[in-house]
Amino acid sequence: MTQYKAVAPTMPSSALNRGLRLCVIPMALAIATSVLAPVATAAVSDEPVAATPVTSLTQTHEDTPPLRDDAPLRYVVKKGDTLWGIANRYLADAWQWPELWYVNGKLANPHRIYPGDVLELYNVKDRTVLARATDLAPDLDLERLSPQVRASQLGENLPAIPIDAIRNFLNGPRAVDLETLNAAPYLLAFAEDNLLGAAQMPVFIKKLREGEGTVFSTVRKGEKYKDPDTGELLGYEAIPSGEVEVKSYGDPATGVMTQSTREVLAGDRMLPLEANNFSANFYPHAPAMAVNGRIISVFDGVSQIGQYYIVAMNRGSKHGLEPGHVLEVLQASRKVKDPVTGRTELLPKQKAGLLMVFKTMPGISYGLVMTATRAIHVFDHVEKPEASQ
Repeated sequence: MTQYKAVAPTMPSSALNRGLRLCVIPMALAIATSVLAPVATAAVSDEPVAATPVTSLTQTHEDTPPLRDDAPLRYVVKKGDTLWGIANRYLADAWQWPELWYVNGKLANPHRIYPGDVLELYNVKDRTVLARATDLAPDLDLERLSPQVRASQLGENLPAIPIDAIRNFLNGPRAVDLETLNAAPYLLAFAEDNLLGAAQMPVFIKKLREGEGTVFSTVRKGEKYKDPDTGELLGYEAIPSGEVEVKSYGDPATGVMTQSTREVLAGDRMLPLEANNFSANFYPHAPAMAVNGRIISVFDGVSQIGQYYIVAMNRGSKHGLEPGHVLEVLQASRKVKDPVTGRTELLPKQKAGLLMVFKTMPGISYGLVMTATRAIHVFDHVEKPEASQ
């Protein structure tokens, strides 16, 4: 089999450097390929299409999502890029990425983009789309290579969001009910009368039954997850502190701390790891239904929430939310006293940023704040975003 690669024409380097730069560490997690949200705006086809390269942003079609003024006509994918970051280079609303991405049988999955791939804007069937140059431009100047297999390390393809921003979250915080937390095994003591646990330290464990597993996340009970609108108790935050590997069962059982992410204390509970249930392989996209939720907690609690902070919301999978959904954050309305009339007035909600849902449970979901244009606080609202005009 003969393989070809496109040779990009010479162009000013500034054209490749426009837009937002991402400073994230490359992804190190395995990514599944079965959970992508479908793209309803573009039909999947292997048939040849008439594609015209866009040479000016003034050539784009009216039904194309609003492009940034500094959107590059050609972009070379770099190590450390994310789908959100590339979308931010092109779109005024990054969550409209599925509207811009061209889907065909060769590359229906945008996560199969790799560092070194060349992306270009094209006019296809009265739409402006973004695609790999080699997928839509067979007449490009091609360099012939000897037959070879393209090799890439697992995890080199692009995630939707910067994984390192949520890495410390993946093995831990979750909503659990009090009964589950109280029934979980717990750390009884550490070796040699240590007060705090640390990596490679032997531990003793109570309430661990044989067959429950060998690797656990150590957690402690955090704040209540309470719906601010209904008062319903949604669960308790389980805050991660480390990981333990069980060495022997008994009363007490024995184990060893394999890592610690914060102070590990006697009494910390042990819950099964959840990392294998996570996938970062999803599109940023707006939910189809209206969303009327609230931020109920922030991971590693702070008073003001900024970019790449993790928040919990009082809406989850039973409300239709799924990983990849992008929500607009609006500062909660506040009451002020009219200095003239003396009456109390309610100020309208103010747009404060965007977050992307990356993990859902029935009544709760977790999101990563992608942009913050104003300070974001607990109890601020989350809603379906509106597209820019």
